[in-house]
Amino acid sequence: MELEDEEERKRQLYDDHQGGHGEREADAGDRRSLSLEIEGESSSVQKPALSSSWRAAAASFRESLSRSLSLNQQHDHQEIDDEAELKWAAVERLPTLDRLHTSVFEFHGDSDSVGSLLELQMVDVRRLGAAERRMVVDTLIANIHRDNLRLLRPPTVEVRWHDVCVEAECQVVQGKPLPTIWNAAISNLSAVSSMLGFNRQHSRIRILNGISGVVKPSKLTLLLGPPGCGKTTLLKALAGKLNANLKVTGEIEYNGVKLSDFVPEKTAAYIDQYDLHVPEMTVRETIDFSARFQGVGNRAEIMKEVIRREKEAGINPDPDVDTYMKAISVEGLERSIQTDYIMKIMGLDICADIMVGDAMRRGISGGEKKRLTTGEMIVGPSKALFMDEISTGLDSSTTFQIVSCLQQLAHISESTILVSLLQPAPETYELFDEIILMAEGRIVYHGSKSCIMSFFESCGFKCPERKGAADFLQEVLSRKDQQQYWSWRETYNFVSIDQFCDKFRVSQIGQNLAREISTPYDRLEGHKNSLSYSIYSLSKWELLKACFARELLLMKRNAFIYITKTLQLGLLAAITGTVFLRTHMGVDRVHANYYMGSLFYALILLMVNGFPELAMAISRLPVFYKQRDYCFYPAWAYAVPAFILKVPVSLVESIAWTSISYFLIGYTPEASRFFCHLLVLFLIHTGALSMFRCVASYCQTMVAGSVGGTMSFLVILLFGGFIIPRSSMPNWLKWGFWLSPLSYAEISLTVNEFFAPRWLKVFSTPG
Repeated sequence: MELEDEEERKRQLYDDHQGGHGEREADAGDRRSLSLEIEGESSSVQKPALSSSWRAAAASFRESLSRSLSLNQQHDHQEIDDEAELKWAAVERLPTLDRLHTSVFEFHGDSDSVGSLLELQMVDVRRLGAAERRMVVDTLIANIHRDNLRLLRPPTVEVRWHDVCVEAECQVVQGKPLPTIWNAAISNLSAVSSMLGFNRQHSRIRILNGISGVVKPSKLTLLLGPPGCGKTTLLKALAGKLNANLKVTGEIEYNGVKLSDFVPEKTAAYIDQYDLHVPEMTVRETIDFSARFQGVGNRAEIMKEVIRREKEAGINPDPDVDTYMKAISVEGLERSIQTDYIMKIMGLDICADIMVGDAMRRGISGGEKKRLTTGEMIVGPSKALFMDEISTGLDSSTTFQIVSCLQQLAHISESTILVSLLQPAPETYELFDEIILMAEGRIVYHGSKSCIMSFFESCGFKCPERKGAADFLQEVLSRKDQQQYWSWRETYNFVSIDQFCDKFRVSQIGQNLAREISTPYDRLEGHKNSLSYSIYSLSKWELLKACFARELLLMKRNAFIYITKTLQLGLLAAITGTVFLRTHMGVDRVHANYYMGSLFYALILLMVNGFPELAMAISRLPVFYKQRDYCFYPAWAYAVPAFILKVPVSLVESIAWTSISYFLIGYTPEASRFFCHLLVLFLIHTGALSMFRCVASYCQTMVAGSVGGTMSFLVILLFGGFIIPRSSMPNWLKWGFWLSPLSYAEISLTVNEFFAPRWLKVFSTPG
């Protein structure tokens, strides 16, 4: 009844308002003259002319309208809640596997308009398109500091190291090692004598000297120090990537677990200053394949348990979070919503579909490559990031943007991040929470950024007002620059690194740090999923499928090369057919040598056609070694697709050559011999591609690869049996004939052609 009375009151006010409006329309001229009088006279005289009853009616109308809108909105929200309840009830009635892939998602319109919520729909998270994924991500991070905390609450990692020493064994060089012939000869003789056990002179160099510290989650820590102080060695030691030739002592623990008890390559990521990416792939494809190799989507069992507990407790989860969590738990998807989320956080969504590029291909900028290098790792299960000199080649503005992204990542996802910078700008320095200052392989200061200046002031050194803090911290440790910062009245004496370390050890910050490191980590605080115990995140079959997909993508991007090679072979086949034209050659003993020459030329040409594979393989080696060391995939998973997917290429190129040259030259016109001819050329072409890939994997550089490829080809050519017949080879070199694949191919083609009936007639005829 109250709602009906409210509606009746609204209609009455509306009729009164419409009646007044009609009267005013009839007296429009009087209203215009009245307005002129109002402009000329004082407003205080004209205000009483306004009807107080009209003002009261207008106020009542506004009040009733607002109450009506409020009631309507409450009614709409009630309908939405009822609809959501029905949708969730329908989801809960689905079988377990279907419920794992089905969610209720809110499709929004313009967020500024009233009633922007369009509808609730049941969606299959396996079939989310690009627009839907982008809508989910935009909804999730509308309030990034609130929403990301409920999404990215992963298991955290605390990294501790205690009394870590790293030593390298070096050979003592006598005299000045100038690059002269005499010094080179002496060095070689010294190396030979050392191999025989004589004249061994080695020295141990200590890179890290008994350092201790801790890097906590949700903290962005800056590692400062002059070049050669051991920053890179410390980062590699914490990430478990030190060279096996180095001697390491001390303890490094992740959540109280030693490095030898889990797989640090999957738990932490060491990111060096070089950005190694496949230039033919886009930003989205790079992160997508990284997510796929690192096992994003292998959370089906966890989601089943979550869904079971939600059903038992009668909980309807937040639609956005439920859609996101189910989407990232789906296995085998080529594109993951996790990729869109990481790109949004790292600011890569604006260049998502742009190729990475390199020195010869235009692509993304240097700062975007740095962010891509970081995003490629954080999309996976890595809980700790150790980043070495990420500002190399970048301006201060780009460095600031990258560190801002890292700060956001550390605070939101509670990641453990340790960043090494050589000379950060003041605004970049202010983004960090803690500072580790190193010099001469020792830690001078390790603690909060807010306390570091007071520590050095207690040592007698003060940073000038217009001096950058990072520059001051590095210069105050230098013998040449230290004196200018002395602030005490006493006579200045150089303060060595050992003295700084002793003062830090007895300071309150140093004592608190030592007390924290000595206290054992409570393993009950660490989650069982915070550390990785398996080398690879996928099964062997899934690894193979992912490598096949990437290799196929790269072949499509390089399709121009394969098409050009095929057209080149077709053109050369036509030219060769005109040189050895069948109308100019007869089936006799004289022209048999011409046929033999054309067969040998075909073999040589198809082998040389595989030489571009050498350059392509070498260009991808840096990315392969990087991803192999990160335990993305083993070497066999990379090599098998590269071989199998080149088989169709070899077949097409062999068909292009054989179908044109076979009948132009006039080989035996029999179907069986044609296909045998094609099979031999196909096998020799496939073998040539594999040989050049093998040379590339051993030589690893373009210069060495060109030399190695040429030498391999010449050796095979020399022992092929055509240039030097086997009967003319010395007995001690005849083994080379049977090792050359060219000799087997030539024998096969010769037997296939000259054992035809038409040639048997010629050879059976005497003379």
